[in-house]
Amino acid sequence: MRMILSGLQWMIFMIAGAIAAPIAIADLYNLTPVETAGLIQSTMITLGIAGFLQGLIGHKLPIHEGPAGLWWSIFTIYASLVGVLYTSHIVALQALCGGMIISGVLFILLSLFKLMDKIARLFTPTVTFIYLLLLILQLSGSFMKGMMGITSSHTMFDGKVFLLSVILICITFCFGNSRFILLQRFSVIISIFIGWLLFIIFGNMPAIPQADTLVKLPKVFPFGRPHFDVGTITTACLLTLLLITNAIASIRLMESVMKQEASIDNNRYLRAGFTSGINQLICGCIGAIGSVPISGAAGFVEQTGMRERKSYVIGCSLVIGTSLLPPIMNIIAAIPAPIGYAVTFVIFVKMVGLSLKELKSVIHEERTSIVSGVSLLVGVGLMFIPSSATIHLSPIVVAILNNGLICGSLLAIILEQGLIGKARHGTKHSH
Repeated sequence: MRMILSGLQWMIFMIAGAIAAPIAIADLYNLTPVETAGLIQSTMITLGIAGFLQGLIGHKLPIHEGPAGLWWSIFTIYASLVGVLYTSHIVALQALCGGMIISGVLFILLSLFKLMDKIARLFTPTVTFIYLLLLILQLSGSFMKGMMGITSSHTMFDGKVFLLSVILICITFCFGNSRFILLQRFSVIISIFIGWLLFIIFGNMPAIPQADTLVKLPKVFPFGRPHFDVGTITTACLLTLLLITNAIASIRLMESVMKQEASIDNNRYLRAGFTSGINQLICGCIGAIGSVPISGAAGFVEQTGMRERKSYVIGCSLVIGTSLLPPIMNIIAAIPAPIGYAVTFVIFVKMVGLSLKELKSVIHEERTSIVSGVSLLVGVGLMFIPSSATIHLSPIVVAILNNGLICGSLLAIILEQGLIGKARHGTKHSH
């Protein structure tokens, strides 16, 4: 029973954190309600399958998958190219499906040629610290907006929603630090249910849409045959390398959280890369948003103490099952967004501690301070540049410049490797 409850908590956490992406993208592409429901379903089922495969044959760690922020930004950019490069929204979606298929093939090739391990070695404690801190800073704006009830359709601060969010944060903190193991273990699911009740009592609950069918399978190529063009292929190649950066950072972080349980596994990154390739191919074939292992899983494990893989795999199986049942999917999709933001806020507070722990294993402090200073200033600075300033550049450049997290992380890797190389060169000369 405890395993089922743990799995249910994983399921709700996964869906609550991922539901916003397909809804926002469906709105951007002017999809019909039926097409929107299809996009939500295909995204959820691929996240469940991706997590299940990673848990069984991939990295074998409890790291759930979520819509990749990089794919999300590329979907957003391609929507703005309709009428410029693409004749319609559907043609742009066909190109994106083609891009995800290319990305999947590339992931598999990089794993087969054992290049994933070489990339993984670049993730030193300094780079992981910078990546985590930038991730937390980049998402902090979304958390605050969400908890204040600010959305694209409602741009004003909502005092009642904010007060409920603050109450929920306090409840989640209390349960997460409780002396009672059960309360601590199920703090996330209990907090979501309490939040739901509070929103119902105070009349802030959205209506639950009616489902027209009990069971529904996702369509293969829902937008038509995937389209491959030079721009999309180039974008997909660069994006894959950035997704690998993202995935390795998540795995490295979970390894540090699970150091007692996780034995040293030399082939973990190769298996994870191969499985990610399969997942990207599935996303391209059923028109979902490309997925990536989510760093927030480490904060979730810290908050709940749920380290066993079995409950995580059960959670992924439940996500797959519920995504085939539109009535249940509609109920979960109706969880008010501020509840998800408030609970995730607490999980990311834990991640600040995890990022600072990375610095304890740093040997060369001066080098770390230089790399961190430059990377954080550039990464955070880019977060304040309006997206309209880069709109005239090519899609992949826009995707990178509009993503302070990726820019800062890549700069950290380049700087640190450069400084390490310089130090080695200096040592050789002194001898």
